Amino acid sequence: MAALDVIPHLIGGAEVADTARTGPVFNPATGERIGDVGFADPSRVAEAVAAAKAALPGWRATGLVKRADVFFRLRHLLLEHTDDLAAVLTREHGKVLADARGEVSRGIENVEFAAGLVHLLKGEHAEQVSRGVDVHSTKQPVGVVAAITPFNFPAMVPLWMTSSAIACGNTVVLKPSEKDPSAALFLARLYAEAGLPDGVLNVVHGDGETVGALLDHPDVRAVSFVGSTPIAKSIYTRAAANGKRVQALGGAKNHMVVMPDADLDAAADAAVSASYGAAGERCMAISVLVAVGDATADALIGRIAERIDRLTIGDGADPASEMGPLITAEHRDRVAGYVTGAAAEGATVVVDGTRQEFAGDGFFIGVSLVDHVRPGMRVYDEEIFGPVLSVVRVASYDEAVALINASRYANGTAIFTRDGRTAREFELDIEVGLVGVNVPIPVPVGAFSFGGWRDSLFGDTHMYGPESIHFYTRRKVVTTRWPDPSESQVNLGFPSNH
Repeated sequence: MAALDVIPHLIGGAEVADTARTGPVFNPATGERIGDVGFADPSRVAEAVAAAKAALPGWRATGLVKRADVFFRLRHLLLEHTDDLAAVLTREHGKVLADARGEVSRGIENVEFAAGLVHLLKGEHAEQVSRGVDVHSTKQPVGVVAAITPFNFPAMVPLWMTSSAIACGNTVVLKPSEKDPSAALFLARLYAEAGLPDGVLNVVHGDGETVGALLDHPDVRAVSFVGSTPIAKSIYTRAAANGKRVQALGGAKNHMVVMPDADLDAAADAAVSASYGAAGERCMAISVLVAVGDATADALIGRIAERIDRLTIGDGADPASEMGPLITAEHRDRVAGYVTGAAAEGATVVVDGTRQEFAGDGFFIGVSLVDHVRPGMRVYDEEIFGPVLSVVRVASYDEAVALINASRYANGTAIFTRDGRTAREFELDIEVGLVGVNVPIPVPVGAFSFGGWRDSLFGDTHMYGPESIHFYTRRKVVTTRWPDPSESQVNLGFPSNH
């Protein structure tokens, strides 16, 4: 992409550029404005929805084996172009290349799951439920689906949504983040190369006006969203009021409990990796370390501080970098504010990443470690979405569980222990959607579903995996009887299956 090119939409297989309203796209590692992205107004959104609606009958009529072939070819193309796609992610998001490749790999898992659509879309059949009566059920597509995806995983989350939605026979209008929009176009072109017909997957870029047009359009039947909790709640409310099926994943404040019997070196490695990977811009990042006992906390803080000293922060395109910049200068300054304000709230800033200096104009910040954090502090209560790890000290396992279950967020959590009984009790006691045992980021493989509880999810259906098949299909139940003409009679009683 040449400097200041306008990144286009993709509607019905054709690229369409909008220049009336645009937004800047930056390389976060340099601070350079590398392009602009055109914003779709309601009329442009209507074009995309119309293209998706026009493609729907043909795609729904496509045989399941032929649909599956698209996903087998797409998997091959993604593997072939992993490095190319990773470079796009690093250039616009800032994450290091190794992390970008990992994102593509996890997205491929969802493509592999969708390739099993012949099995996934099977219905059920029961014969002779009553004399001469059979019942069967089918799974049918819901129609045109809107997929609204976040900046932090510009390839993986679109693959979460589009793979299952398209496999189920729907057509899609994808609205990626305007901060790093090029990955969505890259994926759409790979879909087309894999044999997906024009109009089945459309990409429109934009801001709140664009999203609002999707939420209000009567031909959009379902909406999938991943983002912050306030926006997730707003999208759920507006789309549901318009009669749409909605799954809206919100923010997170993921806690990692470390018991006194845990392998503390392994726990420290996990805490650093899960807290500071992707500069903390992950909905499954560990942002709170819950240490059971002061001795555990002291030992962990020393180990984590040592590891922080060895981290290399720099341009994600540099193979030596372990952590890249944040997505924007504004977000960097917001994250810094949590650290600089923590001491005034009574916390202890052990490592202050805001003081680390970086050459150039990139959106870099160092990693921070904050001890003696408690509920009621902003650094604890709010989703920071940056490389800040808070340490909360508790006296017991029960106090740790109560702390987590009282949080408004319930996306993911983990416990580090060598005791199987404690791990089993944690699995039973904790009220969180995703749980790890000695696994700090318990994002499930593509054959399971992803999602949190409480204010981390609006709607009742999780992303990808089996629950996505439920979300992107409607059940139809057919009751069949072929009676002998002599059996016909008038009967005003309520039908009985006896």
